[in-house]
Amino acid sequence: MMRLSNFSKILHHHPLLQLLYALFFISTIPFAFSEIKKTHIIDDSRPMILFERFGFAEGGHVAISLKDVSWKTKHRKAEYNPSLMGFFLARDISFARIINESHYTQPFCVLSSRYVKLISKFDELTINSTYNGLIAIDDPDEYSLVFGNCEPEFEVSMYVHTEMYNLQYGVKDFLPAGQTLLPKLYFMFFLIYSWFFGVWIYICIKQRPTVDTIHVIMGALLLVKALKMICASEDKMYVGKTGTPHGWDVAFYIFGFFKGIMLFTVIVLIGTGWSFLKPYLQEREKNVLMIVIPLQVLENIAYVVISETGPATKDWMTWNQMFLLIDVICCCAVFFPIIWSIRSLREASKTDGKAARNLQKLTLFKQYIFVVAYLYFTRVVVSSIGALLDYKYEWIMNALAEGASLIFYVFIFYNFQPIERNPYLVIDDEEESAASQILQEDDSFEL
Repeated sequence: MMRLSNFSKILHHHPLLQLLYALFFISTIPFAFSEIKKTHIIDDSRPMILFERFGFAEGGHVAISLKDVSWKTKHRKAEYNPSLMGFFLARDISFARIINESHYTQPFCVLSSRYVKLISKFDELTINSTYNGLIAIDDPDEYSLVFGNCEPEFEVSMYVHTEMYNLQYGVKDFLPAGQTLLPKLYFMFFLIYSWFFGVWIYICIKQRPTVDTIHVIMGALLLVKALKMICASEDKMYVGKTGTPHGWDVAFYIFGFFKGIMLFTVIVLIGTGWSFLKPYLQEREKNVLMIVIPLQVLENIAYVVISETGPATKDWMTWNQMFLLIDVICCCAVFFPIIWSIRSLREASKTDGKAARNLQKLTLFKQYIFVVAYLYFTRVVVSSIGALLDYKYEWIMNALAEGASLIFYVFIFYNFQPIERNPYLVIDDEEESAASQILQEDDSFEL
């Protein structure tokens, strides 16, 4: 707790570290930002305000418009210097150099740093407190647009309109250089999940006598996942062409909301053995669902707030931390039903005389621990790989995450499909005896 407190104090007193912290969140969570942003800053005294990050290719441009710019201070003797406030662009690698530069340059103002690309200062504002500027990017890279305030005793208010884009054959492309392939990528996964959904319907119709409620829920999950993918594809396509999603972001949030709730619900229900091992849920299993479902609602609300507001909002980091915390809690909560089911089957194997059947069920549920690998890969490994990739290959991180999700879906749906006598096969006495021996000798089923 003490270390966490010290870390918070360090962040509070080092605005550049706060900026790096925000950039870390942006790089690890795939937000649905549009590249034409309208932001209202109200009485803000933060030394640095991150607006957005964008990967530029050849022919990249930044357009920025300011209006109704005003400032105030509670210090009567404070003298306002408009040249100490303004906007700049900086590469991620530059921030460490800026921090080092600030230690050896006193007084230091980030707007005067040699490691930033200055866009404008407030001394360039017109009489009506407005500014309009267009900057061409000569050196393609991934840049962050930041507002710097070297007079923290002054609070600033303003309306900021930003456009970031690359020119492709004279046409504006508002998607960052590393995301231009995402519309096609998401559309490909939409086709895959649509085919997957059709196959699942065929299997359920063919095996109608063995179809349980859980299989219907799993089918609905596939449908919602496919709809989320087509919305993601359309969202990115419209953002690339016009800079705004034209309402597709709303559909994306809606289907993403249902997908998140249904995915964790399916994981929990299968983990409890509901419909496969028993037709009911125990009280503790109901409690897990009552925890996971509301948390998923909160997580999706946090995701929408994060995506729609952007890092310039004061509470943006708080919503980020809430999002990550809730995601971790949900990932941990789904493991308990799996562990309970394995323990229950282990105990039943010693008393009910059905060792072979229990061995098959135990083996099946031990494989279900694959959930751990999936959650770890999509939450940790993908983000780590994304941090190592060049900004032009940002789409690979999305491809890895969606590819892992598809493999996970195939695994779950294949192992728990409605096939007769699966895992309840006809067992003879010899197999029963052999299975009983395995259960007695194999400690791997102990948890």
